[in-house]
Amino acid sequence: MLATERADDQTDVSKLMAEMGRAARAAARTLAQATSAQKAEALAGAAQGIRGGVKEILAANAKDLEAAKARGISPAFIDRLALDEARINGIASGLDEVAKAKDPVGDVMDEWTRPNGLRISRVRTPLGVIAVIYESRPNVTADAAALCVKSGNAVILRGGSESFHSSAAIHQPIAAALKAAGLPEAAAQLVPTTDRAAVGEILAGLGGEVDIIVPRGGRSLVERVQKEARAPVFGHLEGLCHVYVDKAADLEKAQAIAVNAKMRRTGICGSAETLLVDQTIAEGALPGLADALIAAGCALRGDEASRGIDGRITPASDEDWRTEYLAPVISIRVVEGVQGAIDHIAA
Repeated sequence: MLATERADDQTDVSKLMAEMGRAARAAARTLAQATSAQKAEALAGAAQGIRGGVKEILAANAKDLEAAKARGISPAFIDRLALDEARINGIASGLDEVAKAKDPVGDVMDEWTRPNGLRISRVRTPLGVIAVIYESRPNVTADAAALCVKSGNAVILRGGSESFHSSAAIHQPIAAALKAAGLPEAAAQLVPTTDRAAVGEILAGLGGEVDIIVPRGGRSLVERVQKEARAPVFGHLEGLCHVYVDKAADLEKAQAIAVNAKMRRTGICGSAETLLVDQTIAEGALPGLADALIAAGCALRGDEASRGIDGRITPASDEDWRTEYLAPVISIRVVEGVQGAIDHIAA
């Protein structure tokens, strides 16, 4: 199915999405019976295709980046959207890892015998058709396709419009690899339009063809999906990651860990947003932690105790403790040991 920037009208989108739903259902029946070798071959072939298509993927990504920058998109968003050769190779490596992983289909999770002698087993089986709605992170196109194919589920992928060209370029070798392995290309379909009406069609369930909807993105996306979906949803909230430095910590390691956790990639949900320091060592530890973070380009916001130790820390508001910055900013709080850290995180 060729990608197009926008369908002509609502009727076209409805028809397009209905066709995708029916194709996914048919593909799911075939994929559920696929052998482990077939699925592994398809994923390994997709990885090889992505490595061989670096030039084309980078060219597609350049189009998306140019459009995003012209719209004044935030640096954190640009970081999530941007691809380079290393990131593309990382996407391919992820496909290889999933290809080599144990096939979950048919795995016996539990078994027991009833008093009457009846033996019962709980066995992993595919769910059917999964729709994944995600924001503009092109790598999710490959990640979601790989996990669904491996678990015997057909998937309909709807990425953010800002990554339209990048996602399409990544999807092409995946579809080709499925076909080469003797599996239906419709086992992993990418919605070929940026029209937002496509999301509404997915949330409505595509006439009962969608079994599970998985949103991957920020709070607003997840809340919309949970509110409007007519199929079961696997939901989540934003990342709000904490680093705690205990009184027994190796401070040199703590500095390296804090900088890596915060600054390796600030625009992802796994980036640290809050640094908690045991009050027992705060006076000796905080200046070094602040030095390391500031040297890496991070702004510091903190509570009264942390500001009293290091004047370079600016005041944190109540909102800072629940903010996913997705930027080179971190909040700092001095806590009473492990329990104080747990209490803060729980709150």
